[in-house]
Amino acid sequence: MLETKADLLNELRIGGADRDRIESGSPRWPWIVGALLGLVALAAAAAWWYAGSRPLAVRTATALAPGAAAPAALLQATGYITARRQATVSAQMTGTLTQVLIEEGDRVRQGQVIARLEDSGLRAALEVAQANLRAAQAQVAQAQAALAQAQADARRQDELAASGMATRQGAEQARTAVATAAATLEARQREVDAARAQVAQAQVNFDYTVVRAPFAGVVTVKAAQVGEIVSPLSAGGGFTRTGVGTIVDMDSLEVDVDVSETYIGQVHPGMAAEAVLSAYPDWRIPAHVIAIVPAADRGKATVKVRVGLGLKDARIVPDMGVRVSFLAAAAPASAQPPRGVLVPPEAIATRGGASVVFVVEDGHARRRGVGPGADYGSMKLIPDGLKVGDSVVLSPPPALADGAPVRSAAATDASP
Repeated sequence: MLETKADLLNELRIGGADRDRIESGSPRWPWIVGALLGLVALAAAAAWWYAGSRPLAVRTATALAPGAAAPAALLQATGYITARRQATVSAQMTGTLTQVLIEEGDRVRQGQVIARLEDSGLRAALEVAQANLRAAQAQVAQAQAALAQAQADARRQDELAASGMATRQGAEQARTAVATAAATLEARQREVDAARAQVAQAQVNFDYTVVRAPFAGVVTVKAAQVGEIVSPLSAGGGFTRTGVGTIVDMDSLEVDVDVSETYIGQVHPGMAAEAVLSAYPDWRIPAHVIAIVPAADRGKATVKVRVGLGLKDARIVPDMGVRVSFLAAAAPASAQPPRGVLVPPEAIATRGGASVVFVVEDGHARRRGVGPGADYGSMKLIPDGLKVGDSVVLSPPPALADGAPVRSAAATDASP
């Protein structure tokens, strides 16, 4: 047993060579740092390879033949979206609001209740008028009964007078009583008519406490709150509201633009146009000229032109800025279109001072040198380097290189 323990102790002792290496204090951390740096470099290389092989999402458009493009723009003008039908709705009488049932952005139907006024006094007046009508109707029934009795008495008096049992004077008095009862009945019936008119008037006044939408539309302004006083007439001091809210008929939206007097002769009703909202510069809306307002602005030397929109969309709202391009008439079919293809202006990029276009082929972007392109309406005419049907990248990012893998995020036609 003692020998065994001694052997074990000897095995636990550090040998001379190992003891010298440990005591010399040789550091190990440079090897550890080197290994970590190697791992980082390897991860970076893997990330670079993954990013380089991952397709870049790009927007594309299809190059078109000049004959398939929209007509060229004769001139452009700026203006605003306006509503031909909008109303600031108010009550028809002065009163205190007890309910306001609208908020900005709500859609309302024609005749929908949007607010209520305090109506206790008018309700009481309506009930009084209805009670008076019922009393007048009861008096008519009473007068009808009196007339029937008078007529029966007159018939008996006539019979008695004919047989000599009554005097002629009694018969005449009975006939007079019939005429009097008939006149009384007529007066009671006219009283019923008057009472019915008073009920109608009271009902109209009571209905004024309910504010309804005059037409279907969207609420753009909520102008009053519960507890405020509204009036159809303006009152000083700022304590009385003149409106409950503003409703706009979105189906009546159109564009008002100011065209310079110099070019107004080129515009005519029915002319084709194209509208571009400032908020959505890539969205081209078909339009047409509705009318030229026969009045000029002396200060700006312009004439107002009404332009109708060819589509309705929730993104189009009143007072938006808009640019309108008035288009020339389409060329006849026999006319020879220019050589080349049409692409959107945003498809042309600059690389090294030269104009280039990236074409998507087999999932990769291929760079092609092109000229700056001539304006052709809202498009660019590229005479060489592209063919009809090529899928071009819109707004190529600076990092996009020749041969880079890409995928189409939103493929569209180049036509407006």
